[in-house]
Amino acid sequence: MRQRPLLLLTLFSGVAVAAAFAMAAAQEPYPIQATVKTGGEGTVDQFDHNAYSLPQANLSMTRRLDFSVGNSFFRNPWVEAPASTDARDGLGPLFNTNSCQGCHIKDGRGHPPGADDKPISLFLRLAVPADPEQDADILKTHGFKPAPVYGSQLQTAALPAAKPEADLVIDWESVTETLSDGTEIELRKPVYRIENPNYGPLPEDLLVSPRVAPQMIGMGLLEAIPLEDLQALADPEDTDNDGLSGKLNQVWDLDSQQTVPGRFGWKAAEPNVHQQSMGAFAGDMGLTSTLKPATDCTPEQDCGRFANGGSPEVSDKVSNFVTFYAKSLAVPARRDLDNVSVQQGAELFNETGCAGCHTPRHTTGIAPDRPDLSNQTIWPYTDLLLHDMGPALADGRDEFLANGNEWRTPPLWGIGLAQRVNPQSGFLHDGRARTLEEAVLWHGGEAGPAAERYRQMPVEDREALLDFLNSL
Repeated sequence: MRQRPLLLLTLFSGVAVAAAFAMAAAQEPYPIQATVKTGGEGTVDQFDHNAYSLPQANLSMTRRLDFSVGNSFFRNPWVEAPASTDARDGLGPLFNTNSCQGCHIKDGRGHPPGADDKPISLFLRLAVPADPEQDADILKTHGFKPAPVYGSQLQTAALPAAKPEADLVIDWESVTETLSDGTEIELRKPVYRIENPNYGPLPEDLLVSPRVAPQMIGMGLLEAIPLEDLQALADPEDTDNDGLSGKLNQVWDLDSQQTVPGRFGWKAAEPNVHQQSMGAFAGDMGLTSTLKPATDCTPEQDCGRFANGGSPEVSDKVSNFVTFYAKSLAVPARRDLDNVSVQQGAELFNETGCAGCHTPRHTTGIAPDRPDLSNQTIWPYTDLLLHDMGPALADGRDEFLANGNEWRTPPLWGIGLAQRVNPQSGFLHDGRARTLEEAVLWHGGEAGPAAERYRQMPVEDREALLDFLNSL
């Protein structure tokens, strides 16, 4: 069961910080971070547009070579088969982008497309309503029922001899939030339209879920958090009546062929980094792997008439390099720990209730063959659990145990650098929030009380809380 804060730790500088932290750590379930090493000993001092692209600082030189190889397959584009670059051919024929980096820009967040741009780092997941009895098998392994003909993801690009599934268009509606002191904040609400479908009419009961590519840092560390620690934070029935009912998703593990807890993806629908990565190859780029031998192409789309890049197209060797790379991207260090406003914002983060879901600190367990990820004290600011975020952010599309209102708590580490890495970066699952303040104000459901406390704050406190978030 989730514990509540017992006290607030005041930040000081230098030796006093470490001493105060040591005294309170044992009894403070929501401690205030007193170290710049957000990602443990693997933390890096990089704060520019490459802040998310470095290997774990404690990674051995031998494994850094593996990181570099994985980076090359993550960064460089895949091409149509057959090609002289046969290690990277087999793209499509339907896809969203031709490289991992195309979505995860500089290993960071994606963004909604501009008015005249093609969607690349934002896509729509698709589904139709399922019957729990008739569709039990596919719900067990997929977590949802894919749309007839169009599958589980809208692919807006295609090889020259193929047609993309459709065009994605986003209209923006303005929403004005008025804070208690009269300050008006303009939010923007996306409205999604699918136009020019090339494979027949879309289902009338189509369910869509927009997803923007998340940042990649610290994924190996998150995978190494012991499951029992996440289970201890979960309180699906809200037995302590604090208004928070976080739960672990239960998803299908393709490797072990069994249901296991999920912790990756916007709805925690993937159990580990490897499956998440191979799912992206299949869904985003139309590339097969041993784990994912089929792409999102359906029989009606007749993708088999195109040349493939081998069977599988992403070899086991390449898939292992890419997974290693994805698990090894380091977390940048905290900044401005001695800033008075940041210190005040850290206390407000606890007092407002943000830490109830964005759990500040974890300790990793033993990660096999990865001493750099093992036994690390980390500060990701997430419980990796599903929470009801209210109707304003709902997509209405279930995924395993996640209902249409629920999203996984995203890690906040490195969030203050997101727009240095990608200046167009947006926040929340669909990138609608252009600023961290907008993101806070969109919070509803279980997070609604915390967002309301933010609305009631004087401007100095709001600025302090935002200063804290930008220091992460």
